[in-house]
Amino acid sequence: MQKFTTLTGVAAPMPMINIDTDKIIPKQFLKTIARTGLGKALFDEMRYRNDGSEDPDFVLNKPAYRKAKILVAGENFGCGSSREHAPWALLDFGITCVIATSFADIFYNNCFKNGILPIKLPQADVDKLMDDAERGANAIITIDLEKQEITGPDGGMVKFELDPFRKHCLINGLDDVGLTLEKEKAIDAFEAKRKAATPWL
Repeated sequence: MQKFTTLTGVAAPMPMINIDTDKIIPKQFLKTIARTGLGKALFDEMRYRNDGSEDPDFVLNKPAYRKAKILVAGENFGCGSSREHAPWALLDFGITCVIATSFADIFYNNCFKNGILPIKLPQADVDKLMDDAERGANAIITIDLEKQEITGPDGGMVKFELDPFRKHCLINGLDDVGLTLEKEKAIDAFEAKRKAATPWL
C-alpha cells in the first residue's frame, strides 16, 4: 500500500448526500478481484450517458476535475453495500482523499485498508472546502496527514481529527498484510519453536 504523508491536488465538489457504493461502482463491475482498471467505471451511471458517451455536466468529466485527487462530498458518503471495489475504483481513478461530514462505517474502514484518507469534518468546514472546490483548476488543496491539517487555495487552514492507529497505518503504508509483516521476526521465532517442540505437526 502506498504511504500517505502529504497530498496536494485539485478537489472536486460533489455536494450530493447518501452517495452509496452502487453509485461509486455499480454492481456489474464487481466480477473482478483486480484492483486496477476500475477507475473507468467510477460513478459510471453519473459519468456516462445511455449511449456510452460522457455526460459533460458530471463534475469528473469537466476538464478542471479530470485529474482530481480529492473529493469534497455530502454526508453519509459510501453508504449501501460493503463492496471493497468502491475504494479500489476511487484509488484507480486517482482519488486518495474524500472529505465529508460523515461516512458509512464499512466504507470508512475499507478506505484505510486501501490507502485512502477519509476525513470527517463539521458541516461549516465542509461547506468552506466545497466552496474552494468550486474554483475548478484553482481548487488546489493540500492535506498534511502528520499535522492533520487541510490548507485551501486561499491559505485558510482546517484541522481534522484522526485515530492515531489509522494515522500510523496510512503514513507507513500498512494494510492488514503489512501490519502482520511488522511481526515477521516474532512469527518466525514462534514457528521455529513450535516446530522444535512438535515436529510431528
